[in-house]
Amino acid sequence: MQGFEPVRAEWAVQWRIMGAAGAGLEGVIAAESSICYIDGQAGVLAYHGYDIHTLAENACFEEVVFLLWHGRLPKPAELEEIRRSLYLESGLPRPVVEFLKSIPQVKPMEALRSAVSLLGSLDPTARESSVQANLHRALCLVAQTSTIVTTFERVRKDLHVVEGDPKLGFAANFLYCLTGRRPDRISERAFDIALTLHADHEFNASTFAGRVVAATMSDIYSAVTAAIGALKGPLHGGANEDVIKLLLEAGGPERGAEIVAAMLAAKKKVPGFGHRVYRTQDPRATHLRALSEEIGKRTGHERLYLTSRQIEVTIAWLKPGIYPNVDFYSASTYYSLGIPVDLFTPVFAVSRMAGWTAHILEQYANNRLIRPRADYKGVMPPLAWVPGESR
Repeated sequence: MQGFEPVRAEWAVQWRIMGAAGAGLEGVIAAESSICYIDGQAGVLAYHGYDIHTLAENACFEEVVFLLWHGRLPKPAELEEIRRSLYLESGLPRPVVEFLKSIPQVKPMEALRSAVSLLGSLDPTARESSVQANLHRALCLVAQTSTIVTTFERVRKDLHVVEGDPKLGFAANFLYCLTGRRPDRISERAFDIALTLHADHEFNASTFAGRVVAATMSDIYSAVTAAIGALKGPLHGGANEDVIKLLLEAGGPERGAEIVAAMLAAKKKVPGFGHRVYRTQDPRATHLRALSEEIGKRTGHERLYLTSRQIEVTIAWLKPGIYPNVDFYSASTYYSLGIPVDLFTPVFAVSRMAGWTAHILEQYANNRLIRPRADYKGVMPPLAWVPGESR
């Protein structure tokens, strides 16, 4: 026991200096990164210095993928090359397709998690750790994650698998392979913006999980599989499914207002509102609100948008300072685009794979094992041993 208390006290001081502001590592700086900047007080989100509004208004998703990986926007020839490569690498190994056909009853996120892990098992070069090899795997993972989601949707409904069209971009090909119909330009652009908005968000739970695995120098497939596992949790990636269920249950603006008022009175959390980082409006919600309205009008789902707006207004009146996050309007946007509800979180993964792989590549480039300490609250040692017959 002698000498233990001072050491414990020293650890406690160090822990507080490191910024352990509360449960869940809130406020803790875990590592340096140049990929994503967030100012939660001002409502700012940027990728490598480019504000999310600038990217949503001007960039295509392929440009955002290149930006996340390389820290700069692509030149025209580079953009054409990444578009071509994402199409060429989108095919799945036959064992992955057969696996997806064999599990039509499982939930899509479980299928995605297992299929991505299987990709790693089938890659004979998975342990090759050069920068170029990992960058190529990152490209394949972005391309193949999209194909896993669309292929699983088709085979579980006994529909033929749709092959991508080299003339279409990433966003359009996803919608085409999912539905079998080529999207119009408005729908393609809406989905492209949604992919951009979801592509990265600093050290969120799934990204951090991926970086922790990468820090052990495990392979990139293991790291992104861990990230998918974290995204699968309802407190992270599943919120937009809860939002659309709320909207469909409400059926209209008036009923929506009544439901959320009752939820707030009962001190229940309304899905799609509030954020761990932002203390003002989530900047991504601005664009998704507009997309929800536009696509809703075009597809006959405007009532979903109107219900969403009424819910937002009701909460602003009853609970000032609580704002919609990225999940709230993405729910009605995805639904209006014809994306099945249980694919909302896998679609999140299709986009976020770009950010996950960017962070994993960054972790590999300047690696140190991520090993935090715990603020111990248990019984202090050394306890005296008590023989079994005396316990």
